[in-house]
Amino acid sequence: MTNPATPAFSAPAEPPRVSLSIAQGRDIRRKGMEWFVFMLLRGAILIVAAALVVIVGFLVKNGISAISWQFLTEAPRNSMTEGGVWPCIVGTLLLSLGAMGVAVPLGVASAIYLHEYARPGTLMRIIRLGVNNLAGVPSVVFGLFGLALFVTAMKLGVSLAAGWLTLGVLCLPVVIGTAEEALRNVPNTYREASLALGGTKWQTIWRVVLPSALPGILTGTILGVGRAAGETAAIMFTAAVFYTPKMPTSIFSDVMALPYHIYVLATAGTEIEKTRPIQYGTSLVLIALVLGMNLAAILLRAWLQKRHSH
Repeated sequence: MTNPATPAFSAPAEPPRVSLSIAQGRDIRRKGMEWFVFMLLRGAILIVAAALVVIVGFLVKNGISAISWQFLTEAPRNSMTEGGVWPCIVGTLLLSLGAMGVAVPLGVASAIYLHEYARPGTLMRIIRLGVNNLAGVPSVVFGLFGLALFVTAMKLGVSLAAGWLTLGVLCLPVVIGTAEEALRNVPNTYREASLALGGTKWQTIWRVVLPSALPGILTGTILGVGRAAGETAAIMFTAAVFYTPKMPTSIFSDVMALPYHIYVLATAGTEIEKTRPIQYGTSLVLIALVLGMNLAAILLRAWLQKRHSH
């Protein structure tokens, strides 16, 4: 017989089954949403990759027959229905490299001021908003701007110099944005250590911050080179001409360029159907040229990252 004073043994209370089922349901919904979002992202990647493969495959199929040593080393002839694209290759290289020579120093200097010197406030927000908006302005607007300012007002004429300045302004927002982000990613401890050792602010930026941010700055340069090399509207008013038999001899010479050459062959040529293989071959050369310049910049960036890590 049990003692009434002794408490009876009771089993531990089980957690409420309703709460467990609710928690399990939330976990299932969360995992389902995660799976759905990941599938959307994978689908987006596949769509972009498939579009790239289709475009490149289409150009290779239709333009590979036009690629030859003569096509790459000769000038156009017979109303551009024969010959090659060598002057266009040279002009595109000169325009792209010159544009980066204008955009990179100005863009990096602007990013240094915005991130390292400028005080946060309304003015800085307005400047950043203006830079972001410029990145979305159509290239034809930059072309008309270059025509009005560099070609007409500054009397540079249709020339390499006018094309460099126009393309430099076109690429400037991209370079500023990526350079500022690269500076932002440099740890503040680097700056503090340099200043603690007696370095001035400029010495800290020049010898510590910029070398650390250089790989990121080169990312902006890569994006700028790709955009500058493929622009048509920005150079058709400022630098490129329909046809010129001479290679450029100074910064005031006009040039031929691959994107404008494609545009001319496809819209204003004398025998458009006859030049169709040349159009596709020129497009293939342009893609290869942009890929080669980007690859060179990527290799340089990787070498700088490896050197900085050691």
